[in-house]
Amino acid sequence: MQDELYQFKRLDVGELVDRPLYKNFINMKWLWKNKRDEENNVICNKARLVAKGYSQVEVIDFEESFALLAWLEAVWIFMAYVTHKSFHVYQMDVKIDFLNGPLKEEVYVNNPDGFVDPHHPDKFYRLKKALYGLKQAPQACYDELSKFLVSKGFSKGSIDQTMFIIKRGDGILLV
Repeated sequence: MQDELYQFKRLDVGELVDRPLYKNFINMKWLWKNKRDEENNVICNKARLVAKGYSQVEVIDFEESFALLAWLEAVWIFMAYVTHKSFHVYQMDVKIDFLNGPLKEEVYVNNPDGFVDPHHPDKFYRLKKALYGLKQAPQACYDELSKFLVSKGFSKGSIDQTMFIIKRGDGILLV
């Protein structure tokens, strides 16, 4: 839990503000998960702070909730291509991805249970960036990742916009 709150602060996800009038507030909750090894032994306990996005009201709390997904056919073509060319394939996971996407809308959330700021118990968080559970979080994260990759010289796929490509010399990198 402390690590999740540390990331929340480090990435400047939200700021404490006075309660604005006539705004919808979204409650937050903790999700717990036990990470297990291949023998099903618990190796780590994880906690994630999420917004109860089901309480969001369209047009008031969010405008766009659509996020692109990779086409299964594009993944198959990608795998066939890398097999044909004998390329190496690496997999990665972007941790805390949703905490990086800037929000376009004003979104307010309550303090998480058990972590109310003792110096400001009546304040709320205005989110600057997406939070797990928000309807617009996937779109905000995709937009931020897309902007970053394009700024580094990648091009979006012409058929599948979730794939990005960059060529350097004989090398090719697909994301």
